[in-house]
Amino acid sequence: MPSSSQQRKDPGRSDGAGVTIHTSTSPIVRPSTPDVTIIGGDGKKQAKGLSAASIGLVGATVIGVSTIAPAYTLSGALGPTVSVVGFHLPAIFLLGFIPMLLVALGYRELNSAMPDSGTTFTWATKAFGPWVGWMGGWGLLASTVLVLSNLAGIGVDFFYLLLSQIFRNDAIADLTRNVPLNVLTCLVFMAGACVISYRGVEETKRFQIFLVSFQLLIMVGFSVVAIVHVLNGSAFDGHMPNIEWFNPLGVDSFSAFSAGVSLSVFIYWGWDTVLTLNEETEGSDKTPGRAALLVIAIVVVLYLLVACSTLAYSGVGDGRLGLTNGGIQENVFAALATPVLGPLGILMSIAVLMSSIASLQSTMVSPARTMLSMSFYGALPKGLSRIHPKFQTPSTATVTSTVVAAVFYTVMRFVSEDVLWDTISALGLMVCFYYGLTALACVWYFRKSSLRSVRTAFSQFIGPLLGGILLLIFFVRTTIDSFDPAYGSGSSLFGVGLVFYLGAGMIVLGLVVMLVLSRRLTSFFRGEVTVAPGAVDRA
Repeated sequence: MPSSSQQRKDPGRSDGAGVTIHTSTSPIVRPSTPDVTIIGGDGKKQAKGLSAASIGLVGATVIGVSTIAPAYTLSGALGPTVSVVGFHLPAIFLLGFIPMLLVALGYRELNSAMPDSGTTFTWATKAFGPWVGWMGGWGLLASTVLVLSNLAGIGVDFFYLLLSQIFRNDAIADLTRNVPLNVLTCLVFMAGACVISYRGVEETKRFQIFLVSFQLLIMVGFSVVAIVHVLNGSAFDGHMPNIEWFNPLGVDSFSAFSAGVSLSVFIYWGWDTVLTLNEETEGSDKTPGRAALLVIAIVVVLYLLVACSTLAYSGVGDGRLGLTNGGIQENVFAALATPVLGPLGILMSIAVLMSSIASLQSTMVSPARTMLSMSFYGALPKGLSRIHPKFQTPSTATVTSTVVAAVFYTVMRFVSEDVLWDTISALGLMVCFYYGLTALACVWYFRKSSLRSVRTAFSQFIGPLLGGILLLIFFVRTTIDSFDPAYGSGSSLFGVGLVFYLGAGMIVLGLVVMLVLSRRLTSFFRGEVTVAPGAVDRA
């Protein structure tokens, strides 16, 4: 795709039925290049070549919940979050939910105006210009690289734990500490997930339905049994759930509060994947936004249930099963499954393994489609916009995101023994950054039309503005705190916390990459490319 021109939907057709090429110096003409796909009357294809109308509301919701991966997420996030906020875990989970909800309103409005698989990249570019938009896209891509490595790492841990439970040999569980074997197993998982993602969203949807249903059922069962232990007096450090647990003012300091919210943001991360599927969803302007809100509602109820039951069973001490015991904080459910569920503890291992593998696969949807959109509009090399002719998936982008995540995990596993904890902490930083930026993009894009009614004033201006500001405040505060080696797992390089390198370092790396690309992809960075040309100009 030449950098001096840009494919776009016909602005005269709201359904994208035609494709044209737009340049800053030439009239609009019909495309003659063979790689352009035009939507026909059957509505089966889109301008980028993705498969249109492949999934509905239920399918999108399932993929969204799968990407969040409640079982995997809580297993890795409960310990680090409790370590900074103690019994106020439910309060922090609720507070993390509020900016997510407010930001989701902005996502819904932006998606309705311009459904595009680039999401943050496309919308921030439309609102603030190519430089800010590119960094927004980079924030999304960096976040997914971090989480893909974490997903694979958790999956490896539970894979060997499951084998040890099946064969009743504790030594098998320790194989995860063998770094070369751990990395090799991780690469196999990533390759398998890549193959499924490569074959399209319909394959993804079918793969996810059973896995998501199973993990939700096990999580609810675990919570109920844990509360029964508390009521029977057989819990490790039993505490009846207390209304004070929901009081955010009980957190010791603003730094602990910010760190807790940043970590809790991690547990909700992934709902925006359903927006990157907007060009492949039935009712692309409405369904993805509704699915995103539905996903957030489902997981917040589940998280509060699990948070209260786990605190009630284990307490926040540093005893054998206490939630501040450093030996179990990276992987809480691995330690609590058998004590809580007895012989059925193996089901929790299966649930977390399924959760991490399912999310590993569904999470690949997001970076692949973001790369596709950035390449399509000339912000990344054109090779990343290649679409597989049979599966109608961004084939090159899918493989590229997998390779980058695999290399990142391999390096990190050798650098830090606590790679899972550190990547969770760094992911919170990156998510606050690009979610906050997207929310503010909504405010700016709709700045002249948002006050037309009470509904639009809240959903296009007040809600996204509050959500965006809160997340960016947490981002700045946590970035400053992460400079301290004591932040996160305590791993450091040259006296600086590893979390800082992973979080702030990713943003600095993005700036460098952007400057390098700006010298090659001049049309995009000069603002000569029209991004999301079918959108109504609200400015």
